[in-house]
Amino acid sequence: MSTTPQDAPPQTSILFARGVIARLASWPALRIAVDQLWGGPESAAKRTWLAGVLVDDFEGAAPDEDYVEDRLLQVMADEFDTVLEDGSAEGVAKDLVRLWAEVAQGRDALVREYEERADKLKGKTVQAEEGAGDASDWEDESGEEGEDGDGAEGEAPRLLERPQKEEPEVDEDGFTTVKGKGKSHR
Repeated sequence: MSTTPQDAPPQTSILFARGVIARLASWPALRIAVDQLWGGPESAAKRTWLAGVLVDDFEGAAPDEDYVEDRLLQVMADEFDTVLEDGSAEGVAKDLVRLWAEVAQGRDALVREYEERADKLKGKTVQAEEGAGDASDWEDESGEEGEDGDGAEGEAPRLLERPQKEEPEVDEDGFTTVKGKGKSHR
């Protein structure tokens, strides 16, 4: 079955889809979720599916930032078992609404910018630090990127894993051995 020119999607839809895919690829929260397989072995496919859903959302009457943010948060919760409280979904939503406006006017500079950022991140993994519910443990450095483009170009926030605590040593009587932190014990 061959596709005829009238079967092909409009050029603006293709350009927008490219931008959405690239922007999602550089979103640290989604990168971690995909890298760590929080959505199961099909995590990467879920990211692609999310891009398709977002592109479909913009066909016809374009949604506002709140709708897009809610969609992102819902998919992260439903598909990746992740509740985001870092505010990064709001930044991505703003970027996607701005991207749609740019593409609708026939401009592709933002698409190219997002694709360059995504290309710089290919092959790099994001390491996550598990916090105890403190919002300050996770800060999205890309929050202002969408405003004027001089945010941290293509760099994800640097997050590190905490070393695992050593299991306590329990003797045969059930007592826990307490180890001192220094070299000399009194």
